Amino acid sequence: MKRLDSDTFRCIVSHAPLVSIDLIAHHDDKILLGRRVNRPAKGYWFTTGGRVLKNERIEEVQKRIARAELGLHELPTRPVFLGVFEHFYDDSVFEGVSTHYVNLAYRLDVGELNHLPTDQHSEYLWLTIEELMTNPEVHPYVKNYFKGR
Repeated sequence: MKRLDSDTFRCIVSHAPLVSIDLIAHHDDKILLGRRVNRPAKGYWFTTGGRVLKNERIEEVQKRIARAELGLHELPTRPVFLGVFEHFYDDSVFEGVSTHYVNLAYRLDVGELNHLPTDQHSEYLWLTIEELMTNPEVHPYVKNYFKGR
């Protein structure tokens, strides 16, 4: 999949929503969250995920995210679709530009994860749904995945 140059990507982020996928890693009744190192949502605990690239099938995106953000070379189980969510941010990777994501959320049941990558998240923790719902450092968009469930 071809990555966009910075000027083209800035134009798209400025004028159109992005389609993204979050893989909500689940193990032993806990959810894996990583502390984001990039904008938007920098500094918050968030699920793993990424945007869909042009001509990339959903299954390919899931595998790419699992490899890049969870260190998995293959999906351990079939991801379970949780729904479509909208994420609106006042910031983005570009100064002065807001971000709008149409997000497809999937639960991914995993085993123990070792050697988690630190490109997108500086540290990780496992929380129960109750713990993440009451933690002020967990982003509200993550909490939306579990409301009413």
